[in-house]
Amino acid sequence: MRKYKVGIIGATGMVGQRFALLLANHPWFEPVCLAASANSAGKKYREAVKRWLMPSPMPASLADLTVLDATADMEQIASSVDFCFCAVNMKKDEIRALEEAYAKSECPIVSNNSAHRFTDDVPMIIPEVNAAQLEIIPAQRKRLGTKRGFIAVKSNCSLQSYVPLLHPLKKYGIKSAAVTTYQAISGAGKVFDTMPEICDNVIPYIGGEEEKSEKEPLKIWGELKGGKIVPASSPVITAQCLRVPVSDGHTAACFVSFENKPAKEEILKAWAEFSGEPQKLGLPSAPKQFIHYFEEDNRPQPKLDRNTENGMAVCAGRLREDNLFDYKFVGFSHNTLRGAAGGAVLLAELLAAKGYFD
Repeated sequence: MRKYKVGIIGATGMVGQRFALLLANHPWFEPVCLAASANSAGKKYREAVKRWLMPSPMPASLADLTVLDATADMEQIASSVDFCFCAVNMKKDEIRALEEAYAKSECPIVSNNSAHRFTDDVPMIIPEVNAAQLEIIPAQRKRLGTKRGFIAVKSNCSLQSYVPLLHPLKKYGIKSAAVTTYQAISGAGKVFDTMPEICDNVIPYIGGEEEKSEKEPLKIWGELKGGKIVPASSPVITAQCLRVPVSDGHTAACFVSFENKPAKEEILKAWAEFSGEPQKLGLPSAPKQFIHYFEEDNRPQPKLDRNTENGMAVCAGRLREDNLFDYKFVGFSHNTLRGAAGGAVLLAELLAAKGYFD
């Protein structure tokens, strides 16, 4: 695999910083270009980042790179890289326009943002779950009038804690699911001293999160028809999303009913045996075992389990029968690794392995 030159658009924010860490020593991707808002443009990366929020130091190889203006320097950025990751903090319509402009400049975009998740020819990918939807990219290129440029997005971070656990069970005919997510403050780009209101507290509202949690899985499970991804019509999912005083890691309490109720042992076997394209292809960021099930009643826990397989595995526990639904269980994933930057890097590895950047 050749080394691809990569840009990070939105490099100064929390997800952008995580991209910087993940890419600094990546075997396939070399970050050569960092971009952010006009306020950061022209500064060295170490100066542009107001506060480094990651557990490891800023990579020395990136600290002295000059940050470019994501909008004004678009032509320069697009011509210097093979593709860009995008994790900007802007209004949704501005993000949509920015990402499409890069794609039309023949710069593929792998996005962490929500702006294009429901554009019907933009694939929204959990690499182990719906890699086949990448086949929509030629139709998107035709619409955009591009040869190389396209947009691919990852799904909402909270979905990673339950959709990968439901997916291997679809063969039993999932009728309905109810999920409550308990989401870490890093999902809001915060740490404890920048979000003092979360200490000793739970906030029972995250704007737009419940709608995403209910609708995005249906696009992920959708099918390609006539140059579009048509969302699945079932199962019915209802969600509540809470912000909790946890630094990293989203937990989900999930309840599920089936057309053909499996035995508990069948569910555990389906989880243990499930793998996807990243595992088959041996992608650098892919967990060897995608789903880890914990037998202990008090697991998974954010503090103990968020770094399972470098934060790229999905954890599960407490599978048992339910009085109202057929089963209930707890799911968990690291929201800024599997759920955000790490998931986007894995998606980019999948795109690279399948030749979409060539």
